[in-house]
Amino acid sequence: MSAYEALFRRVLFPLYESGLRRRGTLRYFEEYERNQWLKPDEIAALQWRKLKQLLEQCYRDVPYYKRTWDAFGVKPDDIRTPGDYGRLPTLTKADIRANFEDLVATSWRDRMLYKATGGSTGEPLRFGYTRESNERRTAVMWRGYGWAGARMGRRTLYLWGGAVGNPGRAQLFKDRLYHAAFGRCMLDSFPMSESNMGEYADAIDAYKPEVVVAYVGPLVRLAEWLLATKRRVHAPEALLGGAEALLDYQRDIIERAFGAPAFNTYGCREFMLIASECERRDGLHVNADHLIVETVADGSSPAGDVVITDLSNYGMPFIRYRNGDLATPSTRTCACGRGLPLIERVEGRKLDAIRTRDGHILPGEFFPHMLKDIPGLRRFQVRQRSLDRIDIALVRGPEFKDDGLDYARREIAKVLGDATAIHFAFVDEIPTSANGKFRVTISELTENGQGMP
Repeated sequence: MSAYEALFRRVLFPLYESGLRRRGTLRYFEEYERNQWLKPDEIAALQWRKLKQLLEQCYRDVPYYKRTWDAFGVKPDDIRTPGDYGRLPTLTKADIRANFEDLVATSWRDRMLYKATGGSTGEPLRFGYTRESNERRTAVMWRGYGWAGARMGRRTLYLWGGAVGNPGRAQLFKDRLYHAAFGRCMLDSFPMSESNMGEYADAIDAYKPEVVVAYVGPLVRLAEWLLATKRRVHAPEALLGGAEALLDYQRDIIERAFGAPAFNTYGCREFMLIASECERRDGLHVNADHLIVETVADGSSPAGDVVITDLSNYGMPFIRYRNGDLATPSTRTCACGRGLPLIERVEGRKLDAIRTRDGHILPGEFFPHMLKDIPGLRRFQVRQRSLDRIDIALVRGPEFKDDGLDYARREIAKVLGDATAIHFAFVDEIPTSANGKFRVTISELTENGQGMP
């Protein structure tokens, strides 16, 4: 542990988080650090106690759940086993939009916080959460990142999505100060192109991070460039991939290029970190002391729909929420000794990159990151058939206004320029792929930039 990491973790962060902001993040972090070493049956018992308390509160305080569960003929007292819990109906994004106010607990209506997600499944969503649940999510994130060595206060470079819109000077200054305190260097992956890869490599050499946290797509493309050009850069101790699943061949490319181990993580904006790899890298540990994560399969394959319940968000509880991903569960236990269960792999997220004639490569993550800010946008899909054109299909709701298109064109032009034509089409529905899942961005280009036959 470096001197700054020790100072940050033991003095600076506690002063800021517990003293100045009066948040319980560190207290929850210590709780989760203890929980991970419980035996599997002890974690299951802890999870079940939390679930029973949450279900009782939902039936008493959340109009949507009382109405829906009554219609199904199920009450909290009827939920005596995990099998009984599986009788409860699942919750979808469409359900949330149609019943937004009734999903907010009556006792929490004046104390809620809200966020929006662009949605890797192409369905933007606004959701509410409590202060405690947000602090717990942050604590769980630090625990999971810590397994890969990405502890708070470590010198970390983020190859992530930059800000969209026009944040004010005060916000930009606040962000710079916050990142500096955490030992973070933020690199915007959205302007990445074949012509500026060297600038990203130079930034890594200049900052000399101990850890790199990145969108998988841009990290792989940078790694491929490093290998092709035989460029050597500062080797961090670990690299963490996010936003889409890290496939085995991608892990190999990253590790050969950077000379360091790469770790897979799985999360979504509604819950933050859901699962992540420990030092063994033999599956992803589910944060089962914080969430219930089910995989509901139809029997045609081991993979199933991911269904999640947040055990700490009493303000706008998501009970058995389908987030649109696919994952394969595991019955194994990890040799690391943690009692947290494993997911073998996450396989339902794929965000294709968008390419331009001048060599720009825009990660598919850009579109949910940007389009989440357009009111009334129900669903979207981006498709590229040629280097000169992008087609964006939009399903709009009654709150949608045409100035949302102007905003989208302006933000896309910031990163792609004016050479690529953007065509919007309003549609009533966007079909899923053959496997029943939804892809946000689809590139139909071959490696040479031509459209596929």
